[in-house]
Amino acid sequence: MMSDLALYVHIPFCASKCRYCDFLSFAGRSGLINRYINSLSDEISDSYDEYGGRTVSSIYIGGGTPSLIPEEDIGQILKRIREVYEVRPDAEISIEVNPGSADAVKLAAYNSFGINRLSIGLQSANDDELSRIGRIHNRSDFEATYRNARECGFDNINTDLIFSLPGQDKDSFRRTIEYVTGLKPEHISAYSMQLEEGTYLYEHSDEYEWPNEDEDRDMYHMGVRMMSDAGYGRYEISNFARPGYECRHNTVYWRGGEYLGFGIGAASYAGGVRFKNTEVIEEYLKGIRCSESTKLTQADMMSEFMFLGLRMSDGISRAGFLEKFGKTMDEVYGRQISSCVRDGLIREDDEKDRLFLTEKGFDISNYVFAKFL
Repeated sequence: MMSDLALYVHIPFCASKCRYCDFLSFAGRSGLINRYINSLSDEISDSYDEYGGRTVSSIYIGGGTPSLIPEEDIGQILKRIREVYEVRPDAEISIEVNPGSADAVKLAAYNSFGINRLSIGLQSANDDELSRIGRIHNRSDFEATYRNARECGFDNINTDLIFSLPGQDKDSFRRTIEYVTGLKPEHISAYSMQLEEGTYLYEHSDEYEWPNEDEDRDMYHMGVRMMSDAGYGRYEISNFARPGYECRHNTVYWRGGEYLGFGIGAASYAGGVRFKNTEVIEEYLKGIRCSESTKLTQADMMSEFMFLGLRMSDGISRAGFLEKFGKTMDEVYGRQISSCVRDGLIREDDEKDRLFLTEKGFDISNYVFAKFL
């Protein structure tokens, strides 16, 4: 019996490029939207031959700024997906929304299309910080979008935050957390700012004051405590949810499930093969799609089982590893596990037969994950 699929749909258009963003997105190319939606619809239809009829448990429409394009286009995409796939009645269907680009009419349309989860990009509740990172909304815009979403019936909302922003201190981030938890969204994502080569902030980093590494960790630990006190459990390094509202779509990635990505640059994993679409929009519009594919070896899959699963607060299962790969975890990674346990980065729970990152391990998770590559 085949497992359910998760589907990702990439909408690469933005009103403007944020100063920290290195995602595959474009500002000022709205003239391509109609052609892009047609190519996207064709790609979904063409996937029928190999995957048609598969059951879908989650759909995530991301970007870019999906809420920038006409709502009818979002409806067209979801209609095409339902023509090709069997979408579960209880499927989690998410769309990313930027404040100011989704009014009440657009949000009501999303609801009518069966979208049942919104991810709203706040990033900071401080207008000065938003301006520094090139966001085109302010706190008031976010609040209007959030209130409209509630009035339209959305009862599963994520709010995206970024900390360690230029000019930010611990008190400012505390106020953002207080503001967001006061609104009571079902889910909060909080990521540490990463300077990515080629972005405005990378090129102009010396023009800003940045939190140091200790301050970054202080903000993270404070955020974990504050969100826990407000009823949000950390279920993954950067993701926090009220009970029952963990993001089902993202959990598919962390648990090694199968997913298909549609759109420019979208990645997929199915049948033990990882493949990715072209990042050149002119190629994509001509129907040229897959640009690279890799058949994963068992060693690759074992590695991903370890470093993706350890991102989750409930850790990884020794029994699950044995069932999937026919080898014990210690046969393959005994030395690495012993080293991490000795250094206080991983803890073992013999009763549950599971491994977990410690708090220290969360702090230097990339170092831990590298041991299993």
